[in-house]
Amino acid sequence: MKHLIASLLCSLGMLFPLSMHSEEPTQTGKSETFVIVHGSTGGGWDWKTVAGKLEAKGHTVYRPTLSGLGERMHLPAEYIDLNTHVEDIVNTIIFEELDNVILAGHSYGGAVITGVMDRIPERIKHVIFLDAMVLEDGMSVLDLNFDWMQSLEIRDHQILFNWLNPEGHYPKDVPHPHKTYTSPVSYKNPNAKKLSVSFVAFIPEGMTKEARAADASWHRAEQRGWTIRTLPGHHTIYRERPDEFIEMLISCIGDKNKPTRNNQQGPPQ
Repeated sequence: MKHLIASLLCSLGMLFPLSMHSEEPTQTGKSETFVIVHGSTGGGWDWKTVAGKLEAKGHTVYRPTLSGLGERMHLPAEYIDLNTHVEDIVNTIIFEELDNVILAGHSYGGAVITGVMDRIPERIKHVIFLDAMVLEDGMSVLDLNFDWMQSLEIRDHQILFNWLNPEGHYPKDVPHPHKTYTSPVSYKNPNAKKLSVSFVAFIPEGMTKEARAADASWHRAEQRGWTIRTLPGHHTIYRERPDEFIEMLISCIGDKNKPTRNNQQGPPQ
């Protein structure tokens, strides 16, 4: 009889394997909802690998493409400014009914998520600036006065960055709407300034941490009491070392702001 019961249990195990429970998040604990905002000339396509690896760990990931870029490159650039891109992300969060969002922005995406923080801080759990621009209220991207901005080529209301490859295969970087660099961002909502934020600076080979820390965006992040992190690698390290990158991304979620004269501690009301 014991042998018969054991045989039946074994058969049931084959019919209903333990993998039925594999949908639970693995290794990372609680499942999080990430909204990742790409940088200049890019698109949601550029974050497909990172999103897939996060989803394999049980998280939910949205990687919307900003107007005029990626698969939305057909939209007329002359009507697209920074506020358009802020609306792209705000509407994604609202229409997908997202709350407790981990909002991450790469490079130019920092300007976009600043506006999103200002608009809907109540929907956001944590913010991560990934080698990203940090702007004050009323600033535009051009106000950062980077050296490379002096030689921007503008044609048909678009910025033709020198890394674009017209002969390359899709998906690829495309010309960037110029008005997104000239229009100001809004960052005045007191509840936006209560959000916990991580600022992650990528440090390429040959550059010291001290040299990287001279950046104005780094200084603004420090003044706001944000957590400063560094990651060795190029500006697009998420492409070359995605596993290392997502480990860093997940570890940022627990970061808390330091008290400063310029921020008010506590969660948004």
